[in-house]
Amino acid sequence: MKALLEKIPVTAQESFHCEIIRAPDFGTPWHFHPEYELTLVLKSSGYRMIGDNITVLSPGDLVFVGSNLPHVWHQDQQRNGSSDENVHAVVVQFLDGFLGNGFLTAPELSDVRKVFQLAGRGLQVKGRTRDSIAKKMQKLADTSGYARLMELLAILGELAKSDELEPVASAGFAPQLDLTDKERLGRVCQHIDDHLAEPLSRQKLAKLAHLSPAAFSRYFHVRTGRTLPDYINELRVGRACRLLLEEVEMGVSQVAFACGYGSLSNFNKRFQARMGMTPTEYREKVSKLT
Repeated sequence: MKALLEKIPVTAQESFHCEIIRAPDFGTPWHFHPEYELTLVLKSSGYRMIGDNITVLSPGDLVFVGSNLPHVWHQDQQRNGSSDENVHAVVVQFLDGFLGNGFLTAPELSDVRKVFQLAGRGLQVKGRTRDSIAKKMQKLADTSGYARLMELLAILGELAKSDELEPVASAGFAPQLDLTDKERLGRVCQHIDDHLAEPLSRQKLAKLAHLSPAAFSRYFHVRTGRTLPDYINELRVGRACRLLLEEVEMGVSQVAFACGYGSLSNFNKRFQARMGMTPTEYREKVSKLT
């Protein structure tokens, strides 16, 4: 099923939205919006799904979701019944230009820009960074005016300095290019994305990068943190997750071939190795969450 576009309520008196949720559930379907979103879960027995990733929720879960990345937080009502406070969470949502269109172009905010780019796959915030930002978020809803704005900027600054951020969705669901050496790597990644349903040749990709095949393999691994076969498989599984979600009329074998797998058995093997379940199980599970 396709994600729904959600409009975030922002009043004339605020440049960003912040709310505390105390409710039987999170109240939203599988959706997306142009705003960036920080969600801190203080209480829930359920799941969150961001892109193609499904994770069991636990108190303290904190995620930074990028612009237009589909997501849903799902409360398991069977475990907790219909209590009015099954869910306790803090949600902060803002556009990248919430302080003006030129806000992020300031040289002092280069690290913040990078975090915004990385959030295209969603970022789980862990460790001491999570603990510190969780405290700030809980105070944010009770502040106003200048203090409220400074608190959000402090949160963004802390995210920008942290090494405790872990990508959530796969590169296949929300591809992000390494912005260093953008032109060369961009040609390669664009070719892979455009021809993902076809056989992909290392020799041809190396030629696009103007490197020998051996040099290209080393270059690609250094720039992306993964081997070429791993990257291609990650993209194909990510695309498969999207098709399994949104193109419900497509059979599993059709999805496999549309994503570049030559056989259904190989698709099932690769998909299960990455997602921990078969494509059929994945489709059944996410249909219940969305």
